[in-house]
Amino acid sequence: MREKMTTNYKELLNLPKTSFPMKGNLPQREPQMLETWEEQEIYEKIRGASQDRVKYVLHDGPPYANGHIHLGTVLNKILKDVVVKSKQMAGFDAVYVPGWDCHGLPIEHQVDKELGRKRFEIDEVQKRRMCREYAEKYIDIQRNEFKRLGVFGDWERPYLTMSYDYEAATVRELARFIERGSVYLGLKPVHWAPGLRTALAEAEVEYEDITTPSIYVKFPVSEDQLPGWAEKIPGLDEAAQGHPLSVLIWTTTPWTLPANLALAFSETLEYGVFRHGDELLIFHEHFLPQLKLLAEKEGASGVFEKVAGFQGGVIEGLHARHPWVERDSLVVKADYVTLDQGTGVVHTAPGHGREDYETGLKYGLEVYSPIADDGKFTDDVAHFAGQFVFDADPNIIAHLRESGRLFAVEDYTHPYPHDWRSHRPTIFRATPQWFISMEHGDLRKRSLEEIRKVAWVPPWGEERIYGMIENRPDWCISRQRSWGVPIVAFHCEDCGHVVVDAAVAHRVADLMEEGGADVWFERQAADLLPPGFTCPECGGTSFRKETDILDVWFDSGVSQAAVLEKREELTWPSDMYLEGSDQHRGWFHSSLLAAVGVRDAAPYREVLTHGYVVDGKGKKMSKSLGNTIAPEEIIKKYGAEILRLWVAGENYREDIRISPQILDRMAEAYRRIRNTCRFLLGNLRDYESFNPEQDAVPLPERMEIDRLVISRLDKLVERVRQAYADYEFHAVYHALNNFCAVDLSSFYLDVLKDRLYISLPDDVDRVSGVSTMHEVLDALLRMMAPILPFTAEEAYQLTPKLHGESIHLASLPEADPTRRDEALEEKWEPLMRARGEVLKALELVRQNQEKGKGSSLNFRVRLFAEEKMREKLAALESEMEDVFIVSGAALAGAGEAPSGDAYRSEEVEGLAVEVSEARGAKCAMSWKISEDVGSDPRFPDLSARCARIAAKVLS
Repeated sequence: MREKMTTNYKELLNLPKTSFPMKGNLPQREPQMLETWEEQEIYEKIRGASQDRVKYVLHDGPPYANGHIHLGTVLNKILKDVVVKSKQMAGFDAVYVPGWDCHGLPIEHQVDKELGRKRFEIDEVQKRRMCREYAEKYIDIQRNEFKRLGVFGDWERPYLTMSYDYEAATVRELARFIERGSVYLGLKPVHWAPGLRTALAEAEVEYEDITTPSIYVKFPVSEDQLPGWAEKIPGLDEAAQGHPLSVLIWTTTPWTLPANLALAFSETLEYGVFRHGDELLIFHEHFLPQLKLLAEKEGASGVFEKVAGFQGGVIEGLHARHPWVERDSLVVKADYVTLDQGTGVVHTAPGHGREDYETGLKYGLEVYSPIADDGKFTDDVAHFAGQFVFDADPNIIAHLRESGRLFAVEDYTHPYPHDWRSHRPTIFRATPQWFISMEHGDLRKRSLEEIRKVAWVPPWGEERIYGMIENRPDWCISRQRSWGVPIVAFHCEDCGHVVVDAAVAHRVADLMEEGGADVWFERQAADLLPPGFTCPECGGTSFRKETDILDVWFDSGVSQAAVLEKREELTWPSDMYLEGSDQHRGWFHSSLLAAVGVRDAAPYREVLTHGYVVDGKGKKMSKSLGNTIAPEEIIKKYGAEILRLWVAGENYREDIRISPQILDRMAEAYRRIRNTCRFLLGNLRDYESFNPEQDAVPLPERMEIDRLVISRLDKLVERVRQAYADYEFHAVYHALNNFCAVDLSSFYLDVLKDRLYISLPDDVDRVSGVSTMHEVLDALLRMMAPILPFTAEEAYQLTPKLHGESIHLASLPEADPTRRDEALEEKWEPLMRARGEVLKALELVRQNQEKGKGSSLNFRVRLFAEEKMREKLAALESEMEDVFIVSGAALAGAGEAPSGDAYRSEEVEGLAVEVSEARGAKCAMSWKISEDVGSDPRFPDLSARCARIAAKVLS
């Protein structure tokens, strides 16, 4: 019998046993979990269980349905999912309705690429049908890609900006703006994409550095204009005798010179008249050193003589001549004239700049923009008609040089607006466009007031959007495209009057409820207007439809009305909008204006902003640099959980780095968390016979170390709940990771092994540890579920499932001050500090031992400490052997001194550790070395403790 026992002691041990594998095998296991969730209708059950709770609505900013998702959309959707899941588990009814932006340039551009040259020939209705099919294709693709990330939501009932009800709601929102008198048709300069032949929104423009020729140009003062100048500028009359006078300007856009109508001076700056060779030039003296260098570079004299001076404001209303067009340029005052660059005189073309336009309005100038939709000069531009504006630059420079009007030219590198899709330079061009006034009804003022009522995460977002609203022009809501919602307006063919009528718009919206926005393109004007409708100006009955569509940002901006107000499970305003930092000028911006404009309030209570995804070196990701990583590739290799852990582990308020090395690091962190769960599950195999609700040892009756861990767990719960509430997800990740690695794996679970493995299954001390592990596992799974939904669910299914059939029906654990024991933590703190030093001492000894001597159980230790610490350690001397995981531990007597080869701590003053080989024989069950091994003759290779256990089990 003894021989049998010596070969089967393993059967007496309570060794870990679980079907929860060490290897996650996430790429295969996650899709299986998704199928299970779908079959069990988990999202629907979550909603059903939450009906009586307070709503929490994160309104989804719609991504474009025009391609596969990328890491930026992965970051965005996972962040949203973590917010929604954590709010749901915090006790809210956190509904999530995903949406897609289906109209506008991104999709129409892709269809145009497929059509090639046919895009200018195809029937508009047919093209719209192709756009709809394209969007539907990628909605399905992206829906599956988002679901693969573990994102919960009402995926079968998303909102689509191209659905008939949404398109009708969009027109109704336009009608409400019309009712308030905010919508008007005006000729104003806007960003224009010549290649696409359409206006662009501010959010569709990106600034890229380009190098262009900057030129200094002379605007001559004619003989009949000179007396007026001489009257205002003392000394000019005499100086100008026999010397032609010119105003010197500087511009980086030579192509805008044909549209020049004015020369802007600062009212407060002092200007000079300088003799240069045979001519006189007017500019600010601040630029004299630069102009001397440029003159010499051009082969002219660098000598300038100041002959007169004047203040800019005195010459307002005078004129100079255009350099080559038979037209005068008016001298105006403008407060945007600075001494940063140029000459102190600003070339002003009201048809090509916002400030220029406003100055033109002030002085009654024509909004002149002689450029066609394709970016070419019209026939009334002398010398350059038919030329594409950027191609015309060198020709304009050559013409100015030939005519003697060019002072100098030099290359200049500066940020210039580009179309965000084609990445081609845009032009600022005045065209008839539809606008919503920022001043009518105090839209700007009211929007700024609402911004102050919103919570912005991070806080700098508030000032960013405030500044944008404060300085933005009127909202250009028209686009020259096919794929979108039409601007419901009619043009009288008899008198040209434009009919903008809210009642008519509501009637068209009624038709769209049944047939979508296509009805505008399929039906005649007479079929859309009310029967018998006549022009309010002339009584005419013949009308043509407006051809412009609404800005796609208006489309998505009214989602708060089309979705939040329409769906009974949602609320207006939403609790949160969450998007990238570019949306301060995009969706956050348009949603604010759309809501304040007709509802007088912001559509969100909180706005959370995240940064961009960059590579491991902090560089922007692009295909040309070859530093992009497809989400699909990452998921195939690592699984979606690693992507989710990456999102949670980084500080999303800054740009977020990703690289294979970073992903490997996240995979390692995931393995630590997973293995902690596995160890807990393995030692909770007792779940088969252990009912936590009935069999757990009451907390006050548990061993001190168990109560210590529960106290720390409660602090973790409080920290994690607060971090979720503050959207500090990286703090959640670090707290959980640190607790698993330090408090559990490196300490508690390591110390607990002997008690778990060796004790009798129903031993009260062992059940105390099991009870504690259950509470730790239960809390861990619930805290990690918003971030690691697959893993938390997989582990939860191997527990008694006290919270229902899914971990996602559970709530976050609650912090409970009664579970805290500050006195106990304070009592154990010296022992924990000493433990770290003992482990260092043991490691040094083990490194010098021969093979086979490596286990810490081969050693015993003696601790030497200063009086105060020694007194504290004495209270826990009986715990030291288990806490240090050695075969003997003792506290040296007061006044004893350590030996010369003892380890002396650098971290804990006065602490020294003597390590020596344990005395006795190795127990075959516990592997501890003890002098009482063999004390029971029935079990000669067991210690007395293990022999008692073996005797009970085998009796």
